[in-house]
Amino acid sequence: MQAVNPVDSRSWFLENEIVSDGKLMLMTPVDPVFLLIPILLCIQPSDGSTARFQPLDDLLEEAALALQEQHRTRKEGQVLSEDVLRFTRLKCTRDAFKHICDVKEITEEITVYRYSPERTLEYLRLKAARLSSLKTLELSKSIVRDLAKDGLMEDGKEELLQSGQLKAACDLVGHYLSPGLRKLLYASFDFTKLDTFLKNSAAEAMALTTVPQNSDKAKATGKSAGDKKRKAAKASHGVESLKKANVSGMAKLSSFFKKAEKVSS
Repeated sequence: MQAVNPVDSRSWFLENEIVSDGKLMLMTPVDPVFLLIPILLCIQPSDGSTARFQPLDDLLEEAALALQEQHRTRKEGQVLSEDVLRFTRLKCTRDAFKHICDVKEITEEITVYRYSPERTLEYLRLKAARLSSLKTLELSKSIVRDLAKDGLMEDGKEELLQSGQLKAACDLVGHYLSPGLRKLLYASFDFTKLDTFLKNSAAEAMALTTVPQNSDKAKATGKSAGDKKRKAAKASHGVESLKKANVSGMAKLSSFFKKAEKVSS
């Protein structure tokens, strides 16, 4: 369940009734595993030791109490505990435990469970691999556009394209995970070649954007230097012309600044 809130105030008109809350509620399918992981993680030993096997009902009751303790300062703590127990009674939830837990059948009536980080990571890897097919990713135009923008859909880039698709799938799965688990998911794949290619492509794009600026600057500098040379050449030509001029009979410039001589009567 997701709530989309409009930027401005909105209302819904339902027959003769006006609903002042204008947000849109969206219901989308979700893998129960994404909800189970944080529930089970809250009862894992803090010292890094392995948790013990427990019957499923005992495991869930402990998790519900642990979540309630974490939220004891909030009024919804009790509601949260009840929601957890109600959620874990669903058949789809019960079936999901086998994907992220070690399971032992003690007797025909008793089966015990223990959260397994290894099984959880492997399940997430398989989910990302299934989502990474181009046919699935084509449902998202933004992802396809990003792959094309990165130059991964060009001929001869098939291996890099597969890595790009897988990383995009990890991004999708990672939205439902905690930062720590998301980091483990990325680290479980080798994206070295893809990261190197994207880094080099970004560097080349940056270089292309800076070349015209440097080129224009060089042109401006060259033009300025050329203007100075032309001006210097013109000045030199003028000086040479003055040197060749016939100045005989002309008064010197200093004569204009002498005192005038008195004329005797």
